[in-house]
Amino acid sequence: MQQIVNGMRATEIEGATWRKSRRSNPNGNCVELAALPDGAVAVRNSRHPSGPALVYTREEMIAFLQGAKDGDFDDMVG
Repeated sequence: MQQIVNGMRATEIEGATWRKSRRSNPNGNCVELAALPDGAVAVRNSRHPSGPALVYTREEMIAFLQGAKDGDFDDMVG
């Protein structure tokens, strides 16, 4: 199994299927995510698809998404 680590080039993550939100900017300014075999999630900037990927555990992503749904980050964009 490939070792996937924070900061590795997103294009080096074998078998990654990158996806973005339906609400993303059509000009390509968005964040893309890929589910990893161990349950973790890789995140990349769509403007730099071969740039570095940040890798989060399943638990970290759950906490982030729950916080976003609860409005914990609304002040960052308002």
